[in-house]
Amino acid sequence: MLALAFALHADLAGAGAQVYEPLSAAVQTQLQRTIADRAPTRLAFYDPYEGQVWLAAMSARLARQIPDETARTELLTAIHYEATRAGLDPQLVLGVIHVESRFRKYAVSGAGARGYMQVMPFWIRTIGQPDHNLFNLRTNLRYGCTILRHYLDIENGNVFRALGRYNGSLGQPEYPGMVKRAWERVWAYSTATGR
Repeated sequence: MLALAFALHADLAGAGAQVYEPLSAAVQTQLQRTIADRAPTRLAFYDPYEGQVWLAAMSARLARQIPDETARTELLTAIHYEATRAGLDPQLVLGVIHVESRFRKYAVSGAGARGYMQVMPFWIRTIGQPDHNLFNLRTNLRYGCTILRHYLDIENGNVFRALGRYNGSLGQPEYPGMVKRAWERVWAYSTATGR
């Protein structure tokens, strides 16, 4: 029986869900403003050539999961824009998506989290608008990046703890470890080498 419980726990290591935590009025207002901004999506590189090199490198890595080049380019451009806009490393966001949904737009967890970044629907009520669709590419990325940034701020930049909060598994090493491995082994990128 103990072995079965352990096996089930091991299979669910990445299957947490963001936990609703009451927000102060000031934090809620700030997060609402962040979600509402709808600037056009673009690569957020100072040097357009560097942006194209990054896009080509990431596109090659993502080709197996998303064979359509146009869809891949749209997704990667939106990831880079939303991550940079939120003050996050785009490679970290790629690691989160890798673990959370395996780049499936319509992924739904057992807890009800939705989309690429597996955002819980309570966030719509908390900081969004009733018509927001968490399966929409930009909406999902905007929420996910905003929420992850919020958790990083709460945790004073501690990525391990912020990822635990994001997944609803604070204090458990499995999920942050999986994201860190994906971030460093699959999605790492150096501007010096273009890889």
